[in-house]
Amino acid sequence: MSRVGIGYDVHPLVPGRKLFLGGVEIPYDRGLDGHSDADVLIHAIADAILGAIGSLDIGHHFPNSDERWRGVRSTVFLTEIARIAKEKGFVIENIDSSLISEAPKIGPFLAQMREAMGTALGIEAERIGIKATTNERLGFVGRGEGIAAMAVASLTKVS
Repeated sequence: MSRVGIGYDVHPLVPGRKLFLGGVEIPYDRGLDGHSDADVLIHAIADAILGAIGSLDIGHHFPNSDERWRGVRSTVFLTEIARIAKEKGFVIENIDSSLISEAPKIGPFLAQMREAMGTALGIEAERIGIKATTNERLGFVGRGEGIAAMAVASLTKVS
């Protein structure tokens, strides 16, 4: 049986934080604000996988009220979510995602992001699609105030 889940996340950009996207530190003058490393791409992918297995969202599994998750790299979340999916009898077939940001340019980091997330999920990097687009200078993303991400995950129930 095939299952599909969708995910979305957004965080504001703030000075004084490192920027992590897709498990990779991206050189930039600001980072995403959040309890963990605030990696919007990983958070959207995590919610897509959790949705496909019929589970509650990332905030339920890793609440921002729990201090043990403060500053944690979001690849840790992906590894745990992949374990949960496998435990429930699911195989991750593929992920497709979109990052929405005016800056920075992420093209040079796409292969590294796919590798980092593939490693965290225990799947081949080729199963992970990442696209980047702008918001055409519209809204908070278009003004450079934040970054958003969307993802779709396809899983197969094998047991």
